Amino acid sequence: MATGITTTVLVKLYPIYPILYPLLSSVFPNCLWSGNTQEKIAALTFDDGPHPRYTPDLLNVLDRHQVTASFFWLGQCVRRSPEVAKQVRDRGHYIGLHGDDHRNFTHLNRDELRRSLERTQAAISDACGIDGGKIRDVRPPNGLFTPRTLQLLQQWHYRPVMWSVVPEDWTRPGVEVVVDRVLREVRSGSLIVLHDGNFGGPDVAETVDRLVPQLRDRGYRLVTIEQL
Repeated sequence: MATGITTTVLVKLYPIYPILYPLLSSVFPNCLWSGNTQEKIAALTFDDGPHPRYTPDLLNVLDRHQVTASFFWLGQCVRRSPEVAKQVRDRGHYIGLHGDDHRNFTHLNRDELRRSLERTQAAISDACGIDGGKIRDVRPPNGLFTPRTLQLLQQWHYRPVMWSVVPEDWTRPGVEVVVDRVLREVRSGSLIVLHDGNFGGPDVAETVDRLVPQLRDRGYRLVTIEQL
């Protein structure tokens, strides 16, 4: 969740996420928190990229395991690594928005929030040769929002996409710890958040390389946000 683009405090909150998820998902049902709980599927999603080193390593692992994932991008990172963004898109992965930088949406006024989203869409258009304006899924940085934030996103026809499994990989507790946390929390329809940016990115390829076979051994089919 942290990127280093803005000043960020790395707070270890992992123990409370399994408690927060069911509470928040019931209070804010208009966000996408998970998929069909009757089907053994899960979505791997990645925040804070694209990164010039970590994202290509991750793409190679996803290719090897034949997994199509979902990426929530920062506009600044797309502008810094447009060729990596295009690789992600060309390989068929799903793209969402994470804001232009990593400032919390709760700190932005109405115009700043809209500009942040539109700048990210424009960066994606330039890098990938697609209509970024059609990308409507948004994950708020740090998962922070207010009812007013959600009201604006819905008014502008964006869909807030949240999570149900957050292993706090951005604190780099170790690959085995992250994999274990995901396996303990995953359920049918889970929406898993990992990071391929400055924080979490150094471990993300190895984490996914170990995680995917174990999820499949448990019967999970890995899908994109769109399929979820």
